Amino acid sequence: MSGIETVGIATIGVVGGGAWGTALAGVAARAGRTVTLWARDRQTVDDINTRHENRARLPGVPLDERITATEALDAVCAADAIILAVPAQAVRAIATEMAGYVTAGTPVILSAKGLERETDAFLTDVLAEVLPQAVPAVLSGPSFADDVARGLPTAVTLAGADETLVAALVEAIGSSAFRPYRSGDLVGVQVGGAVKNVLAIACGVVAGKALGASAHAALVARGFAEMSRFGRALGANPETLSGLSGLGDLVLTATSTQSRNYSFGLALGRGENAAGLLAPGKPVTEGVWTAPAVVDRGRQLLIEMPICEAVAAVVAGKLDVDRAIEGLLARPFREEA
Repeated sequence: MSGIETVGIATIGVVGGGAWGTALAGVAARAGRTVTLWARDRQTVDDINTRHENRARLPGVPLDERITATEALDAVCAADAIILAVPAQAVRAIATEMAGYVTAGTPVILSAKGLERETDAFLTDVLAEVLPQAVPAVLSGPSFADDVARGLPTAVTLAGADETLVAALVEAIGSSAFRPYRSGDLVGVQVGGAVKNVLAIACGVVAGKALGASAHAALVARGFAEMSRFGRALGANPETLSGLSGLGDLVLTATSTQSRNYSFGLALGRGENAAGLLAPGKPVTEGVWTAPAVVDRGRQLLIEMPICEAVAAVVAGKLDVDRAIEGLLARPFREEA
């Protein structure tokens, strides 16, 4: 790590050619880094290199000409720092592919938001298992790929255990339009990013069922209470949960159709079938896979998480939307605290 501390981070590798990976490549380029982006799709690679645009994922958004795309994973992993920008459920597989190319001490910034469904694990734990030579960091907060790609003002949280390294990473990708705030709370930042996706589905359902703004506000508040209980039980700092990567991200994701999770819930509330919304080719909705993992861990911790449980039951086809709402409204009266 001494090399990074003394000379800074000059090169950034981005693993993932989706909208979020492409947006973050643009962030790093605007911050003055040399950026190499890996994508499996040959057309995406060609479009970025020749047209300076990711037509499949961010059509109409011009990309910095200093961004180079490649299908060679080893080339991307040779960078001073790597941003891993693939869906949460793909982190294990892609990180395993990276294992032969990443040198010891290389920072790997996880930018997906969720828990691994098969193991209920945080993504930092997945990374520690399959890519132990990497130094993990987590980037999370209220941010839509299209906004970030267009250079609109965005503030996020960047967390890591090494304060000096986190500061170097902030300098490497930060700019006047993209402002990462430092944190040492890896758990809290991941809890916020994971749970808010589940809650956003519930908020979409409320909108789809036309239950009103009052119900939406109540759901956000009670959902945040679930997030806070879950995070505190896992050792998260309450200030992290009330910050950008927790409450801030929840407010954004639970109120906008730009959110895939909110849009998924909106469709459910309007009567669409979960299986149809999850058909091959449909957008990745992280909250669908995170919901059962959050519920599993909540039960292990003996924490009540009724909203997350309702979402998990609906997306699994165990409960229809109307019965899930009835169940939440029939809960006993209690103190708020």
